[in-house]
Amino acid sequence: MAIERGHFSSKLGFILAAAGSAVGLGNLVAFPVMASKNGGAVFLLVYVFFVALICLPVMMAEIAMGRRSQRNPVGAFTLLSGGGGLWRWAGKLAILTPFMIAVFYTIVTVWIIIYFLNAASGDLSYLAQPNTFGEVIGSPSLFVYFIGLQVLVFGVLFGGVKKGIERQARILMPTLAVMLLGLIVFVLTLDNAGAGVRYYLVPDFSKFNSTVVNAALNQAFFSLSLGMGIMITYGSYFGEKDSIPGSSRLVAIADTSVAFFAGLLILPAIFAFNPATDPDDLSSSSVGLIFTYLPQIFLSMQGAVGYVGASIVASVFFALVFFAAVTSLVSILEIPISYMIDEWEFSRNKAVLVQALLVSFFAIFAAMSFGMSGFLTDFIPYGGGPKSLFDLIADTFSEVILPLVGFFACILCAYRWREGGGLSAELNRGDEHYAGSFVERYVNFALRTFVPVVLLFVFLNSFSQKYFAFDLLSLL
Repeated sequence: MAIERGHFSSKLGFILAAAGSAVGLGNLVAFPVMASKNGGAVFLLVYVFFVALICLPVMMAEIAMGRRSQRNPVGAFTLLSGGGGLWRWAGKLAILTPFMIAVFYTIVTVWIIIYFLNAASGDLSYLAQPNTFGEVIGSPSLFVYFIGLQVLVFGVLFGGVKKGIERQARILMPTLAVMLLGLIVFVLTLDNAGAGVRYYLVPDFSKFNSTVVNAALNQAFFSLSLGMGIMITYGSYFGEKDSIPGSSRLVAIADTSVAFFAGLLILPAIFAFNPATDPDDLSSSSVGLIFTYLPQIFLSMQGAVGYVGASIVASVFFALVFFAAVTSLVSILEIPISYMIDEWEFSRNKAVLVQALLVSFFAIFAAMSFGMSGFLTDFIPYGGGPKSLFDLIADTFSEVILPLVGFFACILCAYRWREGGGLSAELNRGDEHYAGSFVERYVNFALRTFVPVVLLFVFLNSFSQKYFAFDLLSLL
C-alpha cells in the first residue's frame, strides 16, 4: 500500500522548516563558544568561508537527492545509486544518526525547560550557583518535564509536514529572530559591551592557525544539519518547480545569520559584565557555557537592571534556546519517521508513536547516566577517561559520524548518480539560470575534488580526537 507523501505548501515553508532544523544549540551556544576560543573575528571569517565554499554544495546535493528520489535517506541512496549494498548502508547510517542525536538532544532540551522555569519564577540566583547544574541533571524530577516535552514534540509530528512541521516553523522561527534581536539591542547598550564587539568583529590575524580552521569547518558543517539526513528528507517534500540552489542559499544565510547574531549577543554580554574576561578561560563545552557560565552573567546584570530585570533577560534567553531546540528536535525526528513511512509502509500516526516509544526508551537511560546509575555514568573508557552513555551518544553521532554521511552523499552525487540526468539536471529544475552558470561548474568541481577529501579528513580527525585524544592536524 503506497503512503501519500507530505509536501511543504510553499518555498517559504521549506526555507523556514529547513532553517529551523539547522538553527539550534549549535548556533545559539556552540558558535559563540567556538568564536570566543578561536580568535573571534578570525574564526567568523573562516566559518563564513567554509559555509559558502564547502557546506553549500553539500546542502544542495542532499536536497536534490531527496527531491529526485521522493524518499527518505535509505530510499534516496538506494534509488540514485542504482542498487543497494554499501549505498543502502550509507542511507541507514543517515537514519540511525538523527535518531541517536534526538536521544541526547531531548535530554538537553529538558534541562533548558528547567532553567527557563527557574529563571521565570525568580530563582536566577539558584541557577547561578556552581552546584546547581549537577543537581538538575541528577534529579529524577526531570522526568516530569521529559514527559511534557515528548507530548509537545510528537504532537507537532503527528500533524505531518504542513500542519505540524511547517506550521511550528512559521511561528517559532520569526519569534526566535525577534527575541534574539531584542536581546542584542539590550546587551549592546551596556557599558563595556564594545570590548566584546571589537573582539568579535575586528580580526586579529595573528590568531589564525590550524586549530581555527578545524574548529570553523566542524562548526559550519554541523550547524547546517548536514550529514544527518534532514536535508535529504526535507528535499523529498520540496516543490517540483522551486529552485534548490536559491533556497539552499537562503537556508544557509538564515542559519549563519542566527549564529552571527548569537555571537553578537553572548560575547558582548560576557565582556560587559566581566571586562577582564580571558576567552581562554571560557568553557570549551556548549553545555558548560549555557548552564553554568551564562546564569552567572545574567545574575550580574542586576546591578544595571535589578534582579527582576536580570531574571526577565535570562527567561527570554532560555525561551529563545528552547524554541531553537524544539525546531531542531522536530526536524531530527522526522527522518526516522519518514523512513518508517517509506520503507515499512507505516501510517504517519503509527510511525510517530513508534518513534516516541523508541526515543523515550533510549533517552531515559541516557538521562540516568548523570549519577542515577553508576553503570551508565561510567559506561565506557575512551579519549583519556571514563565516559557516560550520554557522552558516547553525543560524541559519536553529533561530531564523528556526520561528515562520513556527507562524504558518501558527495561521492554518490559526483560519480554514481545517473538516474534522471544526475545532480545537475535536478538542480536545474525550477532554476532556469542554473545550467551553464558559474555555480553549476563550481558545485560539480567541488563535489568531485576537494569537498569529499575535506569531509573524509574531518571524519578521521574527529574520530581520532574523540576516541584517542589525538589531533591529526598536529602531524601537518
